[in-house]
Order: sequence, then structure tokens, then C-alpha cells
Amino acid sequence: MYEWSDEHQAIIAVVRRFVDEEIRPHLDDLEHNDVPPYEILRRMYDAFGLKEMAKESFQRQLDRKRSGEDQSPEHRAGSDPAAQLISTIELCRVSPGLLTSLGVSTGLAAGTINRLGTPAQMQRWALDLMTLDKIGAWAITEPDSGSDALGGMRTTARRDGDDYVLNGQKTWITNGPYADTIVLYAKLDDGSGEAMRSRKVLTFVLDKGMEGLEQAKRMRKMGQHASPTGEIFLRDVRAGKDRLLGESEEPKGGGRESAKDNFVSERAGVAAMSLGIIEECVRLSIDYAKHRTLWETPIGQFQLIQLKLAQMEVARINVRNMVFAHIERSAAGGVPTLAEASAMKLYAAQAACQVADDAIQIFGGNGYIAEYRVEQLCRDARVLRIYAGTDEMQVVAIAKDLIRS
Repeated sequence: MYEWSDEHQAIIAVVRRFVDEEIRPHLDDLEHNDVPPYEILRRMYDAFGLKEMAKESFQRQLDRKRSGEDQSPEHRAGSDPAAQLISTIELCRVSPGLLTSLGVSTGLAAGTINRLGTPAQMQRWALDLMTLDKIGAWAITEPDSGSDALGGMRTTARRDGDDYVLNGQKTWITNGPYADTIVLYAKLDDGSGEAMRSRKVLTFVLDKGMEGLEQAKRMRKMGQHASPTGEIFLRDVRAGKDRLLGESEEPKGGGRESAKDNFVSERAGVAAMSLGIIEECVRLSIDYAKHRTLWETPIGQFQLIQLKLAQMEVARINVRNMVFAHIERSAAGGVPTLAEASAMKLYAAQAACQVADDAIQIFGGNGYIAEYRVEQLCRDARVLRIYAGTDEMQVVAIAKDLIRS
């Protein structure tokens, strides 16, 4: 049975200390005052030497790209995915929105550039994203596509000489209002009359301030206030071939395949995010049940409260085991199928929402007040059942895979 090693326990202790000292005191600013999260994340990078580690990781990936070495996950066995997931879990105990902004910038945006881009494109954009010197967005979702992100996409890229002209709209884009670098997916408009659903999907990298590119102000959301979200509008934005990832309309692993690979990564990551939320809700609820009295009796002595605590602990164990199984597989160089990642995401996200809701019930009226923190965790958990694919789309992915087998 996988367990955290002594080294992992030491990492957890250090990260928790940073969270307690550098993040918790700023929660009100992040949650209620529209303060962007990026300076806090940069302080974390400085505190743990993550910037230098990012530079070293980038150089390894660049060397592999130049040598033509396969960069797929199965060729990276021997790494320690637990270290990365520890930070995911610990950040989500206090502010899942921070992790969302960080993951989109350094994972989805930089990761897509490193996987699909040329060495020159990697140097031009990815390194600054990996070190947080710049902030990235990953723009695929549109107002009328949602769960049908690829098939329903309407943003177009029309060839015009050596350039492409981009038109369309993206929405619910994490880091969208502040992003310096935007990885954007668009359908090729080659004038052939091919049905929109079937057209080739191209991936571009855009920079803040380009003519015709508008990054709208941040949206008001139910939760994850620490993660700015907004819309992106494109009106005749000109992008040279140097902004087309791989400088090819058919890069290896590009287009639809690239988007689906990112969905797998996102969905597996949601399980770790859920575990952080669940662990914090369980911790807060146990402490509250021990000290809150009713009729001169700690409420933890009442059976209905005990039932909720027991169910919360069962959920924590189940999600933790999912995360641990994922760590073991990743350390061996394996990756989950889309259906497996979807199953992880479906169960874990629902469990996080239920546990957070039960925590509010245990806290009663206090649980509805921001001061007691379970209110924020409940709001933050709810989007886990929506982004990276709704619950309903996870069911479809799982069922299709079962039927094919």
C-alpha cells in the first residue's frame, strides 16, 4: 500500500508552514478584494526554489525536443509525481483557486507549448510561463460549445498569405484577464466548405496587447475567487506561422489529440484538488465537533454528527487511495486512459462537494459565515463538477470506453 515517505512528510510540513504564514493571512484579499494571486504564487516559487527547478526542467525538455527523444509520460519513469501533487493537495486545503491559476499557467499553457512547439517556440514562451515570470491562459472553451469543446468550436483561423487571421470568442478562461501568453485553439477555415465539426483544429500562441485581441475584465463567480476568469475576443487577429505551434497544421500530437491529452491531465489533477478540500473539511469539522457544545454536550457525541464525520472519512480514504494509485502509476511511467481519468474526476469531485456540504451542516449557522472557512471550501469545490468536463461528460467518457472494450 502506497504511503507518504519520510521525505514526503517533510515536504508536507514545509508547504503547510508556508501556507499558514504566507497564504492564510491574505485569504480575504484573494476572496473578496479582487487581488490577483500571482505575487503570492511567485513568493511560493522563491521560497521553495521552484523557479530554479522550473528552469532545469525546461532545459531537460528542450534537450529532448532537440534530440528528437520521445517526451511522452511513459518515457519519464523514475520521476516523483508525489512531490507535485503534495503542493496541489496542500494549496487546495486553503485556496483551490490558487492552484487552478497556477496549474493552467505552468501546466496547461506551458505544457502544451513544450509538447507541441518547436525549440524556438519553447524558448520564446514556455520558460517564462514555467518560472511564473509571465502568466499563461489555455483558451479552448466557447460560449456555445461548453462540454462539446472541440466539436462545437466556432473560433476560426483563416489563411492569409503566410499569416492566419483569427476570429471568435473564448469564455471561462482561467487567468484570461491578466494572461501575458495565451494558448488558443481554433478551427481551420480553408474555404473548402467542410462541416465545422470536422475541421482541423490548430493551436496558436498569442501575446497580450496584440491588435484585435481583447481580454475582458474578470467575471463574478460563485467560488474560486482567487482564480481570475474571463472572456477573450478575437477580431481579425493576425498570427504568423511562428505562432502556430509546431509551425505546422499537423504537428505530432497536435490539434484534437493535444486537447484530449490535456483533459486527461486535468481530470486526474482534480482528484488531488478534491483530496485537499476533503482533508481540510474533515479537519475543521472534527475540531468543531469536539469543541462546539449543545445542551452542555460536545456535538461530536451526537450520533447524527458522528454519521456525517464517518461518511466524510470514508470519502477521504477513497479519494486518497485514488490519488495514491495515480502516483504509483505515474512514477512507473504510466498514464490513465481518458475513461480512468474521468472516473477519478467524477467520483472525487462529487465527494468533495458532499463533504464540504456536510461540513457546513455540522457547523450549522456558523458554516454559512465566511469566517469559518467551510463556506469558502464549499463554494470552491462546486466548480470541480463542471470544469475539465462536467459530471455528465465524465459519465459519457467512462461508458463509451466500457462499451468499446
